[in-house]
Amino acid sequence: MNWFESLILGLLQGLTEYLPISSSGHLTIASSLFGIEGEQNLAFTILVHVATVLSTLVILWKEIVWIFKDLFAKQQWNSYSNLNYGTKYAINIVASMIPIGIVGVFFKEDIEAIFGAGTTVVGIMLLVTSMLLIFSYYAKPRQKDTISIGHAFVIGLAQALAVLPGLSRSGSTIATGILLGNKKENLAQFSFLMVIPPILGEALLDVKDVIESATTSGATGQATSVWVLLIGFMAAFLSGCAACKWMISIVRKGKLVYFGIYCALAGILTLIFL
Repeated sequence: MNWFESLILGLLQGLTEYLPISSSGHLTIASSLFGIEGEQNLAFTILVHVATVLSTLVILWKEIVWIFKDLFAKQQWNSYSNLNYGTKYAINIVASMIPIGIVGVFFKEDIEAIFGAGTTVVGIMLLVTSMLLIFSYYAKPRQKDTISIGHAFVIGLAQALAVLPGLSRSGSTIATGILLGNKKENLAQFSFLMVIPPILGEALLDVKDVIESATTSGATGQATSVWVLLIGFMAAFLSGCAACKWMISIVRKGKLVYFGIYCALAGILTLIFL
């Protein structure tokens, strides 16, 4: 991977992590076009995912501070209903993490072995993402003011299914939340915050692979590899900051149907040409 490929893939990851069009699917397609695979691609993928997590922390830092303030405030812990809103929000995030935690620890390798990460799977899952986004756009469920712990768990199930490349994580979680009757203005923020712990946890587990893939036989090669990865990291972070703010605005305006159309076209083209 050279610096230009790293730049393009980093920008692509940052934008598509928040837009409901599947970052993993687009990275798979772009990597296939560039002919990038193996350990170097693994290291790059992990680093750019961490970069997008950091962009979430930057854009939503006020909300994160508010959650921790409420979490450590004095309150009655004997009942869920007596907890303050920030603490309930934190509990909902934990509930949403349960499905992806189970899948990641026990079933991820089996899923990858069965479905793989090829462009055929990506094309099919992009079509699934398209149908989900379009259906949620036309559905008109009765809206609820807050996300319940039960709904948070179901949204977490959608996140767990999105381990399949091409099935958008943000698209799946936001569309599922809409179909459950949650307000759009609450869903984008929750969707972006709930993914922080799983991505960081996966990055910590794979840090050895990152170090090994960034290290080459010679000192010069190692420096080049690190700089190439750093370019992708910064590109993903900066584009992620922009896309995070943009996506929150898009969800509030209910414009997800256009991304559904895009995913349908991208899925069809992927199946035909790749």
